[in-house]
Amino acid sequence: MSTLFTPFTLKDVTLRNRIAVPPMCQYSAVDGFANDWHQVHYASIARGGAGLVIVEATGVSPEGRITPDCLGLWDDAHIEGLARIAAAIKAAGAVPGIQIAHAGRKASANRPWEGDNHIPEHDARAWQPIAPSAIAFGGGLPRVPTEMTLDDITRVKGDFAAAARRAREAGFEWLELHFAHGYLAQSFFSAHSNQRTDQYGGSFDNRARFPLETLAAVREVWPENLPLTARFGVIEFDGKDEETLSESIELVRRMRAGGLDMLNVSVNFVIPDVQIPWGTPAFLAPIAERVSREAGLPVASSWGIDDPLLAEWVIANKQMDLVMIGRAMLSNPNYPYAMAQALKVERPDWVLPAPYAHWLERYRGAGKLAAQ
Repeated sequence: MSTLFTPFTLKDVTLRNRIAVPPMCQYSAVDGFANDWHQVHYASIARGGAGLVIVEATGVSPEGRITPDCLGLWDDAHIEGLARIAAAIKAAGAVPGIQIAHAGRKASANRPWEGDNHIPEHDARAWQPIAPSAIAFGGGLPRVPTEMTLDDITRVKGDFAAAARRAREAGFEWLELHFAHGYLAQSFFSAHSNQRTDQYGGSFDNRARFPLETLAAVREVWPENLPLTARFGVIEFDGKDEETLSESIELVRRMRAGGLDMLNVSVNFVIPDVQIPWGTPAFLAPIAERVSREAGLPVASSWGIDDPLLAEWVIANKQMDLVMIGRAMLSNPNYPYAMAQALKVERPDWVLPAPYAHWLERYRGAGKLAAQ
């Protein structure tokens, strides 16, 4: 029996299987508003059979977007379009989730296929990024951000809470805080990007303050019976892996005490040019298992877990509770069906919409007749 295709329950939410679609930015919004592209994209992915579909990184403020083309939830006017998407995901049998985010010093960038670099300051689409310290990321993101004041920090925490409230009003049942990938919360926690000398910098306790306080602000408005999760980079691959991982696990313990229900384990991406082992399948799986064991939280992760047998193995061996399948779902929105077939799951057609399953069965019958 496949463990990948068993249900998973967190709080009052039950996923039909252990396959989740992670947030994957579409860079197709205008002024933060969802449109037909997002509607069709998410409805299609949800119909494919995943248990959970998490809508892409959605800015808690205009300055918090990665690019001018990212989704937003800083205004009540954004709720209507996202509500249609949440409803479509749920109607397809998946749980609707959303990730809310602030890009910090990586904000004000071009879309990946247009350079993935900072928009020139003289361009009307650009804005000034903010961060814990006035330190540029480097590489194609050379702009020095403005160091946040205490008022800025208070405002951004409020922006996260307001976006969480709007996410629930839109009908989302799973909330993920983007505390990874060198964006704002991750950059507060990392000594590479945080050189503050006040209560938000320096010691472990001070560097942990912003993510913990942001979590607390969201916890106050997000329903207790629905999952509150975070994507968090626990390792940088900068030669200080054990030190970083140990600190990260301690922060995760504190986030769990503060009301976090699950962790989506990822890489820090705080500094460029690190040696990430991209060629190693499921390279984060043993790290995710350690985080879960030592921090006491269920975990999910992505990066190189698309192979059905590998996905089944990491779930069966309790390295993760969910597998995040991204690029394979873009290539084939019905990829869970292919995974079920590979794992010889009996009657896997439930992961296909009925009209698709009907024609597939009819095609199979025609093939058998032709073979005779």
